[in-house]
Amino acid sequence: MSYVVVARYRTKEGAENTVLPLLDTMAAASRQEPGNLAYRVHQGTEDPRALVLYEEYVSEAAFTAHCATPHFQEIVLGKVVPLLESRDVLRCAPRPQVRA
Repeated sequence: MSYVVVARYRTKEGAENTVLPLLDTMAAASRQEPGNLAYRVHQGTEDPRALVLYEEYVSEAAFTAHCATPHFQEIVLGKVVPLLESRDVLRCAPRPQVRA
């Protein structure tokens, strides 16, 4: 039962080549966090400015801890966000199992 975050970014014109290496660095650092299960960066095949991050954590608390890390503050908030045209973050909790 993991906590999933899907972030959709659209870079400013021409910024994707700056943002992608930053996100690669972010992914590597995030994967080292104790509560992180996965951190993957995807780029649109038809629109290279469209980026999707798939993040999986053991709990919501682990994601909250991730957002407080120096690498999140410095890389995502400090460097990536200023290069984005839009940013949408979807947080997903597991749906309880329904017994038949």
